[in-house]
Amino acid sequence: MPRTPIEITIPDLSGQRAVVTGASDGIGLGIASRLAAAGAEVLLPVRDQRKGEAAIATILQKHPTAHVSLRELDLSSLASVAALGKTLRAEDRPIHILVNNAGVMTPPDRQTTADGFELQFGTNHLGHFALAAHLLPLLIDGQARVTSQISIAANSGSINWDDLQWEHSYDGMKAYSQSKIAFGLFGLELDRRSQANGWNITSNLAHPGIAPTNLLAARAELGRDKETVGRRVIRVLSDRRILVGTVDTAQLPALFAATSPDAERGKFYGPRGIGHVGGGPGEQKLYSRLRDTEAARIWRVSEGLTTPFTW
Repeated sequence: MPRTPIEITIPDLSGQRAVVTGASDGIGLGIASRLAAAGAEVLLPVRDQRKGEAAIATILQKHPTAHVSLRELDLSSLASVAALGKTLRAEDRPIHILVNNAGVMTPPDRQTTADGFELQFGTNHLGHFALAAHLLPLLIDGQARVTSQISIAANSGSINWDDLQWEHSYDGMKAYSQSKIAFGLFGLELDRRSQANGWNITSNLAHPGIAPTNLLAARAELGRDKETVGRRVIRVLSDRRILVGTVDTAQLPALFAATSPDAERGKFYGPRGIGHVGGGPGEQKLYSRLRDTEAARIWRVSEGLTTPFTW
């Protein structure tokens, strides 16, 4: 059954510089393309240069006058994050939009980052935490809006404070939920600290709902040789326009949060459809796991884990 496309209006972003992580495919590529189409200069920090070049070609095919370029970034390496921060600070140009979109999900076996952290916690949360710290002077100069992409998985599970790195009893889904809860708490705490310190940075959260993205696709580097059963089900439902969203609709909450004059600091945006898994973007009730006193604690712990690279 044909479905009327869901759209949002993105304001003119001419003269603004945007950074989108995880923009080599899927939702991130869609976000980067839409920002570029609105006039922003968009930087795509990527781990896989070949995929990054293909993403640039895709954007330019749709928007030939777009200003897009690649930078190197592996969020699972604090040294790589620091190198990108040094590069962009040397360019000495304000950043007006930062969309923290990249992520990994549920490797079947426990894996670690270059720095020894559990892969999902280290990539999804600590990598972005460190990136924002390295870019802080540029974000302040640009009076930036920072949008951090979490997940409906942040509405379940908890932070495993006794074993943050899941060394003793690994559960891929619980570790993924922890990474997204921590990341959400970071986004909220960043906004509070910005207001307290006069940084003029606006930080908010978004989630894409459920859509057939590449998070659960076959990923040899994660030890997943074929797509998950869940992704196959999601793809079928998405193709038949049943309940869940599409890759196109899944990018809209973050785009709204990052660009709309109606999007507010410290708020949470996601799909408005049934169960908040699909549909157009709108404000959501903050998940219970994000409405507690753990934000300052996870910030302090994250500082300790990423020292000397950050804040």
